[in-house]
Amino acid sequence: MAGCGAQIDRHGHVFIDVDLDQIQPGMSKEQVKTVLGSPDTTSTIGGDAYYYISTTTKTVAFLKPREIDRQVVAVYFDGTESVRKVAHYGMKDGIVVDYYKGETPARGKDLTLIEQIFGNISNRKMFKDQQQGGGRGGPSGIPGI
Repeated sequence: MAGCGAQIDRHGHVFIDVDLDQIQPGMSKEQVKTVLGSPDTTSTIGGDAYYYISTTTKTVAFLKPREIDRQVVAVYFDGTESVRKVAHYGMKDGIVVDYYKGETPARGKDLTLIEQIFGNISNRKMFKDQQQGGGRGGPSGIPGI
């Protein structure tokens, strides 16, 4: 019976409220690292930020693990590298990203099998035309050469 029980696994940062409460606007990056440790990832898009991530997964018997909780603490910095804001995000705030597999869902249009096939045929035809000169002069694509 014990083999059929659920297994809970936690990965990433262990957030302690006392530590999180210490992070205040105006602190330097080094002060943040002293309190929370090195960030799991950073960003420089739209301003500097440190991200601390924690995930909890549940595995039942032989089934695939399922993410049941995720916490992200984002520490945003201003132009002087001082804490501007601290934000807390959970699963309700975004889509589930499988960090283990390194797969991130694309935000573009998903193509059907037929669209993929015809898209590849079209791309190959254009490539072949470019190699053969494509009617724009000689093989270099320059008229008269």
